[in-house]
Amino acid sequence: MRIADAAFYAGRVAATTKDRAKYWDHWGRYCSHVGVDPTLQTASYLERVRALSSFAGRVRSGALGRGRKVQANTVVSAISAVGQTIALDYGVNPTKQDGSEKFLLRLQIIVDGMRKEDPMTTKKLPVESDVPEYLARIGGGNGATEVEKAVGDQSLIAFYYLLRVGEYTIKGSRNETKQTVQFKMEDLTFFKKDMMGLLRKLPRNSSDDEIMTADSATLKLDNQKNGWKGVCVHQEANGELIFCPFRTLGRRYIHIRNNVASQKCQLSAYFVGNTRYDVTAENMSRALKCAAEALEYPAMKGIPVERIDTHSLRSGGANALALAGYSDTQIQKMGRWRGATFKEYIREELASFSAGMSTSMKQKFNFVNVAAGAYHNVTDVTAAIVASHYNAAAA
Repeated sequence: MRIADAAFYAGRVAATTKDRAKYWDHWGRYCSHVGVDPTLQTASYLERVRALSSFAGRVRSGALGRGRKVQANTVVSAISAVGQTIALDYGVNPTKQDGSEKFLLRLQIIVDGMRKEDPMTTKKLPVESDVPEYLARIGGGNGATEVEKAVGDQSLIAFYYLLRVGEYTIKGSRNETKQTVQFKMEDLTFFKKDMMGLLRKLPRNSSDDEIMTADSATLKLDNQKNGWKGVCVHQEANGELIFCPFRTLGRRYIHIRNNVASQKCQLSAYFVGNTRYDVTAENMSRALKCAAEALEYPAMKGIPVERIDTHSLRSGGANALALAGYSDTQIQKMGRWRGATFKEYIREELASFSAGMSTSMKQKFNFVNVAAGAYHNVTDVTAAIVASHYNAAAA
């Protein structure tokens, strides 16, 4: 039982479990108020539907939060939390239709109606390599502070390695339950080509010059948001001295190694004197917005500054690969996406994706519906049309 319990708790995502406990607590107090069994074991079908529907309305109104109307996905999360909690104890999810993953019919219709009422989701937009390069240029300038150097380097790393913000910045109090683990010194490996052109791993005690003149670098993830473990992301030199992804990793590695011996130290660390600090998501967000403003993204690219954030680096890297002609599989593997959700990062509203489409579409391909042969003799019909045109021309 101890082994089973340990596996059960390991299988849960802390953030999801925390939300489930929160919604279950609200559900229990709500059921006590209206006189319904919170497990719904003694409730009739009508009582179940009415209790769950009215609870969904209560969640929607914002009564469980800050009093502001919430979106349909939050309502779904609350109802799902109730159903899953009951299912763990009784083996049956009373919020779902028998033999289906859909909510009870009336409840499903209510949720669908809420989704139709919800405003369009405003997603963050991608940035190009000019934004991380701008920040790296500031970090490499005379008089740059250590935090400016770290932010500049981290922005380049995040762009080229398609990283999630939790993988290269320190966790704050609000995301301490997330599953993603930040990169550490031990997760970084540098490679150098030998005389045969084969990549060879550099030892960890390699000199600074050996690291900075390597040919590529790999980042290995201990864990990540979707549960993949030991995933590696590899990048080669791109010919740049400052704006090269692996040389940027080299700068961070050398800076940290010169200040601390532990290979467990996170790559988000930077040192001022003998004091350690860490790059935070807030540091990155502020810097990205400032860079986009300085590069005139609103005027030149039609991208408002408020729609640029830490996610813009990951989506920007994905868009750069898509526009460069890399396949969906290559982009998916580079960004460690398990499913097709990565396509949400490819922003089709960017003009580059439709460049030349109208010219291509105006071509006449002279296609024939071969299925028509099942009803007509396409060859005879075509021959008759050609003959009529020939006779008309001869006349």
